[in-house]
Amino acid sequence: MKLLYTPNSPYARKVRIVALEKHIDIELLEVVLADADCPVKNYNPLGKVPVLVLDDNDSVYDSKVIVEYLDNRAPGTHLIPIDNTSKIAVRRWEALADGVCDAAIAAMLEARRDEAQQSQANIDKQLAKVVLGLEVLNLDITKKKWCVNETFSLADIALGCMLGYLDLRFKSLQWQDKFPNLAKHYSVLVKRPSFKQTMPIV
Repeated sequence: MKLLYTPNSPYARKVRIVALEKHIDIELLEVVLADADCPVKNYNPLGKVPVLVLDDNDSVYDSKVIVEYLDNRAPGTHLIPIDNTSKIAVRRWEALADGVCDAAIAAMLEARRDEAQQSQANIDKQLAKVVLGLEVLNLDITKKKWCVNETFSLADIALGCMLGYLDLRFKSLQWQDKFPNLAKHYSVLVKRPSFKQTMPIV
C-alpha cells in the first residue's frame, strides 16, 4: 500500500499516525497538488489528499474512510471502538476536530487571495467557527486523560492533528493560552512517537 499525501495536511497526518499506532507499513508518496502531473487525480476524482492506494491499485479516500480501513485491517486494540456508543463518541470528536480544520483551511486560503479579492467577512466567519469549536473541545476534555472512555483513540489523534495544524498556521490565535485544557492534552500527545514522526514542516 502507498499513501499519497502532503506533509502539512492534518487529514493525511491523521492517517499516518493511525498507521504508526497500528504498526502498519505504508509507503509514503509525498505529492504537490499544484503540479500538472500530480498523480492524486488518478486515484481520487476530487483531487484531494490523503489517498490510500491498495496493492491491487484500487484506492481508498478520504481520511475518515482510510482510518477505518486501517483500523480494521490490523489486529490489536481498536482506535475506533467496536461498541457503537463509544464509536459514535469517537466519531463525534473526529467530526468536530476535522470541522475546525476545514474552517481554518478555508480562512487561510481566503487570506492568501489577492488583497483586492479577499473577503475579510469570510475570514472572520471561518475563524469564528474555529474559536467556537475550540471552546467546545476545551470544555469537553476537562479532567479527562483521553477524549473517550479514558482510552487513547482516533478522537485523540484527530484532536492532536487539528491542534498541530493551528500551531503551524495560526499562531496568532494563541490557542494554548486561551484553551488550557486543550494545551495540556496536546502536551501529552506530542510526546507519542507517532506524533513526533509526523510533525508538520514549518
